[in-house]
Amino acid sequence: MTPSDQPVDQLITAADEVKIRQRLVRVALGHEPADTKLRVDKLLDVHSRMWLSDQEIIIAGRRIAYIGPAGSYPGTVARTVDEPDLMAVPGFGEVHKHIESSHVTPEWEAALVLPHGNTWTCEASHEFSNVDGPNNLAFWLAARLAGSPQKIFPLPGSAVPPTAYEWGGGHFGYDEQLGFMAESLMVAGLDEVMDWPAVWNPDNPSYDRLWGMIEATFEKRGVVEGHAAGIRDLPAISAFAAAGLASDHEAWTTDEVLDKLRRGLFMELRPHSLTDIVAGLLKAGLRDWSQFALTTDDRSCSETLKIGATDHNVRLAIAAGLEPEIAIQMVTINPARHMRLTPWVGAIAPGRFADVVLLDDLENVSISKVWADGAVVADAGTYLPDVPKIDWPDWATQSINIGRDLTAADFAIPAEPGRETMTAALLRPFHWDDDFIEMKLPVKDGHVQRDADRNVTKFAIVDRFSGKGKTAAMFWLGTGPKTPDTALASSLGHDKHNIWVVGSSDAAMAQAVNALRDIQGGWALVREGQLVATVRYEVGGLMTCRPPRELDAEMQALYAEGEKVEWMYEPTFSPRWFPGFPERLAFATLTCAPWRWVLVAPSARAANGFVNVATGETHPVVW
Repeated sequence: MTPSDQPVDQLITAADEVKIRQRLVRVALGHEPADTKLRVDKLLDVHSRMWLSDQEIIIAGRRIAYIGPAGSYPGTVARTVDEPDLMAVPGFGEVHKHIESSHVTPEWEAALVLPHGNTWTCEASHEFSNVDGPNNLAFWLAARLAGSPQKIFPLPGSAVPPTAYEWGGGHFGYDEQLGFMAESLMVAGLDEVMDWPAVWNPDNPSYDRLWGMIEATFEKRGVVEGHAAGIRDLPAISAFAAAGLASDHEAWTTDEVLDKLRRGLFMELRPHSLTDIVAGLLKAGLRDWSQFALTTDDRSCSETLKIGATDHNVRLAIAAGLEPEIAIQMVTINPARHMRLTPWVGAIAPGRFADVVLLDDLENVSISKVWADGAVVADAGTYLPDVPKIDWPDWATQSINIGRDLTAADFAIPAEPGRETMTAALLRPFHWDDDFIEMKLPVKDGHVQRDADRNVTKFAIVDRFSGKGKTAAMFWLGTGPKTPDTALASSLGHDKHNIWVVGSSDAAMAQAVNALRDIQGGWALVREGQLVATVRYEVGGLMTCRPPRELDAEMQALYAEGEKVEWMYEPTFSPRWFPGFPERLAFATLTCAPWRWVLVAPSARAANGFVNVATGETHPVVW
């Protein structure tokens, strides 16, 4: 069989695997010529954490057929590439990442992160799943089919919808999960199970749906990823592990990590806490790091352009005191083993994709070149291949379905006749209390009013799926603009991704949402009655099909206009809630544990959108 006869293995299928590996056997034995020999100064064997000197990597097609000391390969090769001054480590992998949070489509994400060594990603896809569940798998496989060298292993979202009190572009249960896992070997399992009350409480309306997805994942021997935010007592941690939820990426402290590790959870450390956690674990005497990975989770393309991708995570771990070889294991073999992907990624070894990161400085994780699929794809930080042109279909680019113009009346909160004040239920960003906040607010012209002097503004969720633009509005504390007639809106609202809008006037809120509808998602800033900045996320309302630097330029323009606004601020329980432009409001719409009271688009179980997702209790927003 000649190389031209080989199956084109953009996607992994059992039939193609047999043909590919039949050739690899012959190439490894020298019975058939190889395509490329890559010779390096040193090679990190991540299985033993040992460096091997003067090694050759023999490549056939997109895969590795043989590795060994230079000159040991018994066969012939079509070409030889010598890198006598560089160290080879496996392509870096993401155990848990939302590519949607880069805000560029997968083919552009590859161009963004491959120069940083990130050759494969386990895509935590509940973001796009919630926008268009039926087309979720087709979306995540499209870039690879079009020729992108990055491997994406999708995990369909468990949080579709995030809770039983939400609805929209997808609804996943046993049948859907079984179908996804049967359709492609690229599907690695079930994305982070976030709705903890629906796991432990049989009375929760999502109980059967969620356990159905877990059952389907077990049936296909996939991995059930976890999300154990706020789960810190030992009975709850034990229950979480007993449910079969295999991992957690939400731990914040060393003690919490150790408690979860000792109960069998695979720990995925995020950048904002990994430095303290790694230092703490080293101080505690941890010796076995095989149950750990470094994970990005969410990172915008603007931030990636500044600090890097997976390589940044590795540098943080090394700076915290971890040996470089262990840190590299935590983005290669460890996540590959956890996600059961070792036949294809995680090591420089026969049978795996020929994904190699060539370093010129180990301690600083300085990347000289990156190979993927047996070819150089990045040199000195520059992405080399052409980015595939994908004409995304209407189901991806026409996802903001608001069939009318919104007006100020859609955001008004009526008062009871004759009242001068009314009591309002207030939330604030990252409000994880059992109870909401109460405050008396003034009434004017028959409507309950904001109170900027007390840091009270209005926040709303607008349904983007039904075409009716159903709106839920209430008052929030310590966020949003004080500047008059100003509003900020976004279609990036984890995890349901309805539109959220916060504003100092109802008219400005309507204007911002209408602007988002017109550009099919992204960001819109209205300042003093004028639309001053938009950022376009025309794919799913989450991403754009454009170069990362072009998107970053739009974001920088938005930030610049945002600096001209006076923003309210009040600390919350989250240390990641900052003063200034309230970008993290995109995460303040989460409804998973440890959130209790939340605002969602009006639904059958929450007519005004204000609901306690842990108990199902609803409440008026004013009374």
